[in-house]
Amino acid sequence: MKDHLNIRAISVSTLFLAGFCILPNVTSAEIINRGSEGSPLSEIRLAPKSIYPDQYAVTAQPSPSEVDSAFLGPVLLMKSAVVDLEAGTATLPLRRGKLASGETVWSILTDVTNENLAKLHGIPFSPKLAYGMTGKATRKGHVEQDGSIMFQAGKVDFSPEHTVVPGDAPDFFPPKSAKPGSVGDADYSPLVALDSAPGVIFNMPMVAFNVSAGELNKMCDGNVKYGNVEDKVVKICPRDGTVTLKLTLGYTFGKPIFYLSTEANDPGLAALEGATYTPALKDLPFALEDASQGEAAERLYAFVNGPTGIDNPFRQGLGSALSDKGSHGPLNVLGGIPTINLDYSPMWRVFPVKWTADAIEKGYRTKMTDAIAIEDAGERGIIESIAGGKPKPVGFVVNCPVVYRVN
Repeated sequence: MKDHLNIRAISVSTLFLAGFCILPNVTSAEIINRGSEGSPLSEIRLAPKSIYPDQYAVTAQPSPSEVDSAFLGPVLLMKSAVVDLEAGTATLPLRRGKLASGETVWSILTDVTNENLAKLHGIPFSPKLAYGMTGKATRKGHVEQDGSIMFQAGKVDFSPEHTVVPGDAPDFFPPKSAKPGSVGDADYSPLVALDSAPGVIFNMPMVAFNVSAGELNKMCDGNVKYGNVEDKVVKICPRDGTVTLKLTLGYTFGKPIFYLSTEANDPGLAALEGATYTPALKDLPFALEDASQGEAAERLYAFVNGPTGIDNPFRQGLGSALSDKGSHGPLNVLGGIPTINLDYSPMWRVFPVKWTADAIEKGYRTKMTDAIAIEDAGERGIIESIAGGKPKPVGFVVNCPVVYRVN
């Protein structure tokens, strides 16, 4: 889809572009429209304001990715979503269901383990998510005659107040306190197995619970009551059948991507992500290698002590996000996503990492956007796990379905 950008001639004294040299004293208009002999090249355009200032420039349209999604350029990975690049949001179909006990359930559908169903519903295909049938990590349901889903169990309390209090500068991480704004019970998981689709797992995060359509319709204009809905909800409108959610900017193999952040298996991590604390996801294996049979999750790297300051072009990490009071995310680095790798899963094993004191003293600390580069730095001993040693998972799992590849 095309977005409309207000292109301004902003002076950029030193602009770093991946794969390009430093461009001194160049305006954004010149970056977008440069060429020779009256044939301007259109490889670069000003980035949408939702990812400023973490990205200044992105690939222009038309792009090679329109010919082959593996090529350079933007790719809408979740076809059912309408993405607003300027606002950094995604509008998805809102799905109404209920629990066997009678309460109304409002959900979204983001991923599935069946390739044909993925195409049918316009969502990413995740074959390795099939290994998520472990313990309470996947709950059960069935399709009613009206097409809605009845879930056997699984409730979410959206009433808690979401609070995060940063630590004192310069050590903003760890926070002084962090409480998630929504909490699932012991039976809640976003992963669902339907008896009418044997062997298939659907990723269906809950966005509201036990609230009437009439009450939610009051939020169609964006006047959201967060005691009733998930914290990333920007608008929710049953009469239109849609819900709009805030996206998170991250990176994968050097490319900026947008993803949703909906659940986490740790309360502190859920608070930092603005997600639902979901104890049932503790039943997912978290320490297996990517090629292992039984691995349901992919890897995600979260820095705890990256450079801070929203004006710092190399800012990154939980400390930076906390220093900006959550106005900008931590810029996590994700592993494989569709169009880039074979092992995509919306479930991510979190590798919390930090720059070593020696690396900081030598000036090595910078912004990292590639999982392999992070592992390489771990082998060199300049990045390490918060648990010590080389980067590794420590038990945290988050549900972060990918929506849009920016480049």
